[in-house]
Amino acid sequence: MIQKDKLYVFYDGDCGFCNFWVQWILNNDKKDKFLFASLQGNFGQNFLKERNLETKNFNTIYLWKPEAYYLKKSSAIIKIAENLGGKYRLSTLIRIIPRFIRDFVYDAISNRRKKLMNASCLLPNVLQRKKIIN
Repeated sequence: MIQKDKLYVFYDGDCGFCNFWVQWILNNDKKDKFLFASLQGNFGQNFLKERNLETKNFNTIYLWKPEAYYLKKSSAIIKIAENLGGKYRLSTLIRIIPRFIRDFVYDAISNRRKKLMNASCLLPNVLQRKKIIN
């Protein structure tokens, strides 16, 4: 069941770098706003197919607010920081940089993400497990 009041983060579940950041968001989600799904899972694949997005290449993060919007790449990251609030909200100042430049940097990191960090498993605690779909 879709929770319309939540923000869904779709990420590469086979990427240690991505899993590190999912764990970081889980640890900093004090307002309980986020749910997570790997792009490889059924929920993630359905999300991609319903929007005619690439279903085999998982180098993009997506942030989805049901019945409102979905964002990708740097725009998704900025919105995540905004919703975490507090000191992380300051990173939204990055919006002054044009999106094509932000996404160029995002793509450069994304293309190297598997070299930046070894594959690692996400090890959520009991409460965090409830926020992971699939």
